Amino acid sequence: MKDIVFCSNNCFVLYSAAVQAKNSENKESVPTLPQSPMKERPPKAFHQYSNNISTLDVHCLPQLQEKVSPPSSPPIMFPPAFEAAKVEAKPDELKVTVKLKPRLKAIHSGLEDCRPPSKKWKGMKWKKWSIQIVIPKGSFKPPCEEEIDEFLKKLGTTLKPDPVPKDYRKCCFCHEEGDGLTDGPARLLNLDLDLWVHLNCALWSTEVYETQAGALINVELALRRGLQMKCMFCHKMGATSGCHRLRCTNIYHFTCAIKAQCMFFKDKTMLCPMHKPKGTHEQELSYFAVFRRVYVQRDEVRQIASIVQRGERDHTFRVGSLIFHAVGQLLPQQMQAFHSSKALFPVGYEASRLYWSMRYANRRCRYLCSIEEKDGLPLFVIKVVEQGHEDLVLTDTTPK
Repeated sequence: MKDIVFCSNNCFVLYSAAVQAKNSENKESVPTLPQSPMKERPPKAFHQYSNNISTLDVHCLPQLQEKVSPPSSPPIMFPPAFEAAKVEAKPDELKVTVKLKPRLKAIHSGLEDCRPPSKKWKGMKWKKWSIQIVIPKGSFKPPCEEEIDEFLKKLGTTLKPDPVPKDYRKCCFCHEEGDGLTDGPARLLNLDLDLWVHLNCALWSTEVYETQAGALINVELALRRGLQMKCMFCHKMGATSGCHRLRCTNIYHFTCAIKAQCMFFKDKTMLCPMHKPKGTHEQELSYFAVFRRVYVQRDEVRQIASIVQRGERDHTFRVGSLIFHAVGQLLPQQMQAFHSSKALFPVGYEASRLYWSMRYANRRCRYLCSIEEKDGLPLFVIKVVEQGHEDLVLTDTTPK
């Protein structure tokens, strides 16, 4: 007699011919199912056993003994889900031992949480981290910016840009170098070739007035007068801001007037410390920042002519984006062919301009423009200088 074991849905079924013979004697104690009208199957037919539970786990499969089970043993009771299987399977040929998996204990903490309890590591404890700040008694002086910069430089942990080159441009009125404070002399304006003036130094001069377009008129006239006037505060030449009181001869630089605590008014007048009213005044001006567009009105044609007449130049002359290098020359026999109704074309003229690149839409490059002579006629040459590319030379017989 051989035992046959079949597995279906994690359940083990044991068939034994010996069990069949011994169970047949106890048929009276076990209720039998009515005979179905189905055709008889061969004695060793495979019985179908199906269920829908996948959480069953067979821990042990006991060995069947030859002893007959007592008649009082109740039959195996399955859940309602197995009723359909009971109808098809014959209980006298089947015996299954099943043990269900125990479920995890639920932790009741307001909400049901079926997660397993966390493992407690042996010897681990929580430690508190406390910070104590000790402030020394007495006055604490915060470090200045120079000390902080020096400390960061020693650490070498910061990226510092290269120092900006010093601005050597000097104001013709107050003789101070570089742009001034916004609420002070303000930015430098170009008056002539290598001549610069601070905006407020020129604006608060007695002769200067401002047009509606922002042009400053009579700046050169104020500069010529200032070369002969001495400041009452610093005793240097170039003072152009005088007291508005009648018959008062006190005159100052704009920066010196602020240091001497002169009073400025909104109608562009000033009173020296000797004649200013005591206390505050409704029309007093205490803020000198100028954010509007302001420029010095000048005769550019005369300025260019004076540059050309100087010959050798030590300075760069720039008009907009055009940098002027050389004016060139014309001989008497060239006058007929080297001019048009609107312009002259001197041989040797050279200028450069920064303009948009022909290769890249978002870059600028340098265009070097010059005039040469070829067969008695002017030849216009444009040399394109762009980094990463060879110089491109374009020539034509007309400037267009």
